[in-house]
Amino acid sequence: MVDLEVQIPTAFDPFADAKDSDAPGAKGYVHIRIQQRNGKKCLTTVQGLKETFSYDKILKGIKKQFCRNGNVVQDKALGKIVQLQGDQRKNVSRFLVQTGIVQKDQIKIHGF
Repeated sequence: MVDLEVQIPTAFDPFADAKDSDAPGAKGYVHIRIQQRNGKKCLTTVQGLKETFSYDKILKGIKKQFCRNGNVVQDKALGKIVQLQGDQRKNVSRFLVQTGIVQKDQIKIHGF
């Protein structure tokens, strides 16, 4: 009998190095979502802002400009999340770009 070297293929993840980078394709996105509450009520959530920013000051500016109430919520898995009352997805994205917090290509707007 002849001994042949057999290599068993292993799972290869081509995006393994991209998960750790801060490139816009990885963790660099700011996600703006809408969550339906009861009836016509809904919440707008902003997730993915850098930790160096003051979430309270960002929230204060948004609340003052758009006359909406909101708060900052600490989540174990997702970090800090800004919650606003009502559907404010377009207003929040415009505010974040105008103030220079994020660039327009770094924003993902989710919802129905």
